[in-house]
Amino acid sequence: MVVLDDVRLTLGSAAGEVNILRGIDLRVSAGEAVGVVGPSGSGKTTMMMVVGGLERPSSGSVTIAGEALGALGEDALARFRRDRIGIVFQNFHLVPTMTALENVAIPLEFAGRRDAFERAREGLAAVGLAERVSHYPGQLSGGEQQRVALARAVAIKPRLIMADEPTGNLDRDTGKAVMELLFGLHDELGTTLLLISHDEALAQRCDRVIRLADGRITDAG
Repeated sequence: MVVLDDVRLTLGSAAGEVNILRGIDLRVSAGEAVGVVGPSGSGKTTMMMVVGGLERPSSGSVTIAGEALGALGEDALARFRRDRIGIVFQNFHLVPTMTALENVAIPLEFAGRRDAFERAREGLAAVGLAERVSHYPGQLSGGEQQRVALARAVAIKPRLIMADEPTGNLDRDTGKAVMELLFGLHDELGTTLLLISHDEALAQRCDRVIRLADGRITDAG
């Protein structure tokens, strides 16, 4: 599902070039759950952005579900991401002026689904928010907002789910509940899961744990 070959990313700064990724080689099988751990600044989030096509590497190749991302233009890349990848961020990234239902329906509407709102309603029910469909993000708790974000990420039934510190802004019990939902949806849908977490115990729930340090994979699990 995920193939990275010698992926490098170098960015310019006032102090000169900064090497963010320094030759990443990674293989993730379809349906596999992989935890990604490492110290702050090790390149975990950048690697996820490269996998999701949100950042283009300076060199190397990225192939997701058999599609070489480097060969895609920006529009084609956006469509690929819309149809194949679900992303859950630490900070939720919900549209504040849209209800929970509208937030979940966004990717479905972009995909041209006529049943977008029906499927969005079902998705919210699946994460225990059937009674909160008309609420705006500001009217929801942090845990509820993350559940909306999770429902949105899986609404299109993606081949790959990526979660970047999805419990980072939640208390322990709420974070645990959200992760139970995430792993449950992973099992139910048979999707590939790439989970970035500072929580070693959480990462260990995955099939495999890879470790990054200084832009390199030091342990591929």
